[in-house]
Amino acid sequence: MEINSEIKPFTIDIPQAELDDLRERLARTRWTTDLPDVGWSRGVPAAYLKGLAEYWRDAYDWRAYEQELNKYPQFTTEIDGQNIHFMHVRSPEPDALPLILTHGWPGSIVEFLRVIGPLTDPKAHGCDLADAFHLVIPSIPGSGFSGPTREAGWDINRVTRAFAELMDRLGYERYGAQGGDTGAVISPGLGRLNPDKVVGVHANGLAAFTEVNPDEVAELTEAERARLEHLQYLKTEQSGYMMIQISRPQTLAHGLHDSPVGQLAWIVERSLRNGPTLPRTCPKTRWTRTCCSPT
Repeated sequence: MEINSEIKPFTIDIPQAELDDLRERLARTRWTTDLPDVGWSRGVPAAYLKGLAEYWRDAYDWRAYEQELNKYPQFTTEIDGQNIHFMHVRSPEPDALPLILTHGWPGSIVEFLRVIGPLTDPKAHGCDLADAFHLVIPSIPGSGFSGPTREAGWDINRVTRAFAELMDRLGYERYGAQGGDTGAVISPGLGRLNPDKVVGVHANGLAAFTEVNPDEVAELTEAERARLEHLQYLKTEQSGYMMIQISRPQTLAHGLHDSPVGQLAWIVERSLRNGPTLPRTCPKTRWTRTCCSPT
């Protein structure tokens, strides 16, 4: 079978008809009614969500952010039958180390916009030239412009192999890997897959759910017990979304794909639940840097 290894330039250009359709769908939202005095205990309150949807419909300027994203070189290539979208931003420093940055869920390549400048051009940001990187920032298959997937089976291991092939295709024989959330699993996987090429791995946002027997608990310090209790809380109270996405993703996809407010609620729930506190009101104009977290 012939393998297409062509790398094609890519520019984000969402048709205006799709943006118009989005605004119309937001305007036609059928809102639920909040139960009294439950706050965030049952999920995202409708009152909070209405404020975000109103901002998204009337004030959010997609074209401005589309233009910002297009400042950086973007490409697509087909790997293992799947379209892979990625940013490839090379440093002006000739000895820069290649570094692949991998996002998580519900994130995207947007997670890394603020660090592209300092990492690729440290001199311009008052940093050491030795800290310069050539950046490769792919969209995970099924996410962003690497989606949708064309067949089942795109698990973590397959994505890891695809990203290793991407780095090979770009001609990088020695590189680092960084990632958070889903990327915190993919990045170490790259190190295990190609230990002779991956010179270092940095992972953030990795949660490990493990069973601990009573004898082990008795030997833990008070601080360690508190952390274990918090992990148990995350497992029982904050991981329902994960089980649904793992076990019945297609059922969920119908609602999220058709309803922008449904998608918004699902993303807001995860983004704000991961923060230290839950908001009382919608920070409308602060929701400008990304579509899923306040700045």
